[in-house]
Amino acid sequence: MNDWQRKSPLDWETYVNKLVKVAAVEKHEYEGWVLTVDPVSASIVLATFPENEKVSISFIMGHAVQEVEVLQEGDSNMKQRLARIFAPEESQAYSPEELEKRKNALKTWLETNHIPVGEQGELGRTLSVAGVLTIDPPYGPEQCSSSNEIILSRVQGLVQGYLDKQH
Repeated sequence: MNDWQRKSPLDWETYVNKLVKVAAVEKHEYEGWVLTVDPVSASIVLATFPENEKVSISFIMGHAVQEVEVLQEGDSNMKQRLARIFAPEESQAYSPEELEKRKNALKTWLETNHIPVGEQGELGRTLSVAGVLTIDPPYGPEQCSSSNEIILSRVQGLVQGYLDKQH
């Protein structure tokens, strides 16, 4: 086990959103922005932004890491850019007004179909269905969450059907 693998998840977390140079076995070197470090394998996920290309993602296996040097701290713009890499496209596209409109339209539709729904959270942005399922912005099937898989599956199907009719 190498020094990198002996670090704790809290140690690895300090590298997230920073530009690093990773020295790996067989004299390989990698440079990029740390998206995350896998807490089990200690593997590093790096993002680079080649000019005029989409983002490039690299994985360096934890057992191969010999040294990690921080080259630059990420500013708030870089942190947002990194956070958006895996965010669903639609969640980036809505203004607060559009989200409110989507929430109210879905809530009305659920009520019309006799499904008990309320709002929860500080700003009332989360819809609560029958107290066992939540729907977060932007109110699509991917934003449904419940510990009851049957209810989750059924409500996701309803929400998808509702969205399909809207388009």
